[in-house]
Amino acid sequence: MGADQRTGGANLPDDPAALEAIIDARRRHLADTVDELVVRAHPKEIARRATADAKQRAVGLVTADDGQLRYERVAAAAAAAVLLVVLVVVRRRGAR
Repeated sequence: MGADQRTGGANLPDDPAALEAIIDARRRHLADTVDELVVRAHPKEIARRATADAKQRAVGLVTADDGQLRYERVAAAAAAAVLLVVLVVVRRRGAR
């Protein structure tokens, strides 16, 4: 298998300067890719993406496709939050 086949089938030039230009371009592309992976793998970036995803899901749960609030879901979420608070209060009073 020749070098031109390993590079995606494109015919590589015979000119050393042109080959060096191709190598430099690929080296820059690889460095950019590695830099992007380092940023993506950073714990703060992972936490930021998780927070943004959770926010988008929460908004998606209470809005319709056209952006209007789905009042029945907002009411259900509010009722669940109130029930949770009541359960915590009852449990704490029972523990005394």
